[in-house]
Amino acid sequence: MPDLYQQAQEWFDYSQAIRRDLHRHPEMGFQEVRTAGIIAKELRDLGLEVTTGVAKTGVVAMIEGASAGPTILVRVDMDALPIQEETGQEYASTQPGVMHACGHDGHVAVGLTVARLLLKHRAELRGQVKLVFQPAEEGLGGAERMIAEGVLEDPKPVQSLALHIWNEKPVGWVGVVPGPLMAGGEVFNIRLMGKGGHGALPHLAVDPIAAAAQVISGLQNIVSRNVSPLQSAVISVTMVHGGDAFNVIPQKVELRGTIRTFEPQVRELVLGRFREVVGQIAGAMGCQTEIDLVRLTPPVINDPQIAERIATRVRTALPQANLVTDFRTMVSEDMAFMMEKVPGCYLMIGGANPALGLDFPHHHPKFDFDETALNWASATLSAAVLELLR
Repeated sequence: MPDLYQQAQEWFDYSQAIRRDLHRHPEMGFQEVRTAGIIAKELRDLGLEVTTGVAKTGVVAMIEGASAGPTILVRVDMDALPIQEETGQEYASTQPGVMHACGHDGHVAVGLTVARLLLKHRAELRGQVKLVFQPAEEGLGGAERMIAEGVLEDPKPVQSLALHIWNEKPVGWVGVVPGPLMAGGEVFNIRLMGKGGHGALPHLAVDPIAAAAQVISGLQNIVSRNVSPLQSAVISVTMVHGGDAFNVIPQKVELRGTIRTFEPQVRELVLGRFREVVGQIAGAMGCQTEIDLVRLTPPVINDPQIAERIATRVRTALPQANLVTDFRTMVSEDMAFMMEKVPGCYLMIGGANPALGLDFPHHHPKFDFDETALNWASATLSAAVLELLR
């Protein structure tokens, strides 16, 4: 059994250089022009067949194995976030208000390193690997657009893989979890319409701010009082917009946020109660309501048999890893759309190192990860591919 971690470590200078370059030059969803250009060049330099412009900025490449067999899809996301970086690192973002605050720069570096490792082990591959570098994962519909443009066809993959460097867990931690891993997500927008008036004469107005306060409180009771304690759900109001002056009761207040669930029955319960709570509380306070609910992603559910095979391979190929099989998170991921059509496994790779101050959460202005996680991610993903195509 090859020492994949040692082989990934031999490529560490390359992985780190790619990651830091992309970190300095982050690009938002569907704007990853420079990123896509680097990816395409690196893959073509390996002699691979490369297709660009899929879903505007996506890149697809094929790695042919030594003999015929099935196609495995490996998806890598590559977009940044609208966040002003505060890490102070010498490789910090040079783009004002844009930052790789979720580790997708690292994912691209891992994807390019995995291509090199798989080519080294080409003789072991019974089939082919479709490498998919996806734009716009951060809520902009990149996966759906790639699917619409045929990324799951010609050739059609039979299994799929993806991963995330994860700062909730330390370097050396590897999550290969059968079943539900990430929650499905909804985005909501609530508009509460009242009757504006003078702040000193509230009895002549219908106050949507007061209604909004009660609605926010009522929504939290859905999870605590309607969802079983043995099941999971999250309702977070993350934006409150209303009012322009200290002495004016506004006409309208807008609330935005997200809902996260795993099981379909819990999702239906939460969405039903959501509409009831908003409508009834607002109505009792004299306000009219408009509610928009948009599905962000389904849940990420790993195929149990695929996950068990990969976990077995990781135990053998990476015995030094802290392998766990019972992790879940309420974040969502649009890889779920691909995995609904192509069964697979989403891998989690620890990236935190508190001793170095590298443990800020994802989407934080000071987010950064221990770059040795690049080795763990490259080795784990390579092991997964080799297992599925052995």
